[in-house]
Amino acid sequence: MQSVTVPVEIFADEERERLAPHFTNLDRPVFGLVNLPETVKGALFARYSRYQGTLRRLFLDEFADSVPEAQAIEGAEGKRAADLYERIFLGYGDDSVAQLGGAHIACEWTSNLLTKILQRPRLAAYLEQSTRYIAYDDQLEGFGYRYHRDARFGPQYERALDDVFETYGRLLEQTTAWVGEQFPQAGDESAGAHTRAVRAKALDLVRGLLPAATLSHVGIYGSGQTYEQLVLHLLAHPLAEARAYGNLLLEELQKIIPSFVVRVPREDRGGRWIEFLRERREAGTAAAARLGLGDAEPVSVPSVRLLRTHGTEEELVAALLFESSATGEDDVLRTVTALGADERAALLRELIGTRENRRHRPGRGFETVSYRFEIVSDYGAFRDLQRHRLLTCQWQRLSPDLGADLPEELVRAGLGGEYERALEVSRVEYERLRSEGLVEEAPYALSLAYRIRYVLELDAREALHLIELRSGREGHPSYRAVAHEMRREIAEVHPNIAAAMTFVDDSTEERLERLLSEMRNEPGS
Repeated sequence: MQSVTVPVEIFADEERERLAPHFTNLDRPVFGLVNLPETVKGALFARYSRYQGTLRRLFLDEFADSVPEAQAIEGAEGKRAADLYERIFLGYGDDSVAQLGGAHIACEWTSNLLTKILQRPRLAAYLEQSTRYIAYDDQLEGFGYRYHRDARFGPQYERALDDVFETYGRLLEQTTAWVGEQFPQAGDESAGAHTRAVRAKALDLVRGLLPAATLSHVGIYGSGQTYEQLVLHLLAHPLAEARAYGNLLLEELQKIIPSFVVRVPREDRGGRWIEFLRERREAGTAAAARLGLGDAEPVSVPSVRLLRTHGTEEELVAALLFESSATGEDDVLRTVTALGADERAALLRELIGTRENRRHRPGRGFETVSYRFEIVSDYGAFRDLQRHRLLTCQWQRLSPDLGADLPEELVRAGLGGEYERALEVSRVEYERLRSEGLVEEAPYALSLAYRIRYVLELDAREALHLIELRSGREGHPSYRAVAHEMRREIAEVHPNIAAAMTFVDDSTEERLERLLSEMRNEPGS
């Protein structure tokens, strides 16, 4: 089994005793949560994204005192239950049974390349440690800066990434000071909220320097069926880190929900499945090379292109009316099509209803219209947009060919030159790794500011949700720009659907994006 080099966490004897009933292991980067109320598991994962440390340390720091002690690890299914499950699941092939049980799993010290692979299955819930709230300028004792390592990469790799992380740390402090000068504390702002908002903006501005090798933590809650698919895709993946975590994940699932992953180790089931996934990937790579599709076309700026649209506004209105009608959809559509444009627009507004906030979503008739976008953005924005579940996301391998984004504020702060120098260090190391045959691994060296090309295909209901959420004033500027452009492209073909996106924040003034949130979250507010 491929091993992974990760930081080693040491617990005192009394800490191990407190942790043991609730975690499937205390010394590996992948582990399950057991013998805990569902609300506690959810709260742990919710806090996880903005906590500097690991999940087990978080439990000790903030949760252990309020959780009753437990004695035994759950997960022993019992022979009768296991036999029944095997008869139904394997004997009858009823895969839907595998959707009815699940587990909370933490995958720690994963690179930012692996986090996207872990989050590719859509039928699961994920929580990822955020580069918007956590600084990566410290070094872990006995390990160094938090990035993925591999003996194959050589000492040049660590020298290059240490340089990038050291630059990140310097620029973070300089940027924090500059942001504080640009946005002095106002009279109605508390010092604490202002300080946190300044720091958050500084983290936003410099996060593009972090390489894709940067280590993160991911919490997953999924069904047995989802985990089976995830493990198979990990074991079939060309990235060694993915295969290593696939084995680790399988071992922990076998402790909690063993019957749900029983097919994975079987040569005639999981083994053949993995071979098929590898063959499919290799066929795509070979076909793209044969057809001359292996070279990226340089671009000078990020872009959002609406490639295709399916459905019309008339069909959407008809779909919204369908459930309230007693006739066939063709009759409903003929009636809607016969209306004048203004009358149809007014009817659409009526059927959407009065939305008081962005969580008030229109009916499922919005799902009858869909869009396919091709987007070129920095990898940081892609990381956030890829996490949306109710869409199809396909992406190409990260490379420097599409250029990188440089925050305009850093240029005005006089820090652009140092930022660009670190990006170049990142690019040169990428090219070295690639020249040595490490094609899959070379993107580890690239900073998140480098651009990636990807496709998002989503229906109008999910488009409304994504665009309103990601255009919010507290959002990162890079994905806010994508959301605004998606709405503009939709307005070109479906103006009334775009007009339904009433909670899009179009403001462009510079500000402390997280200030209002920090003020709202202060005790007593």
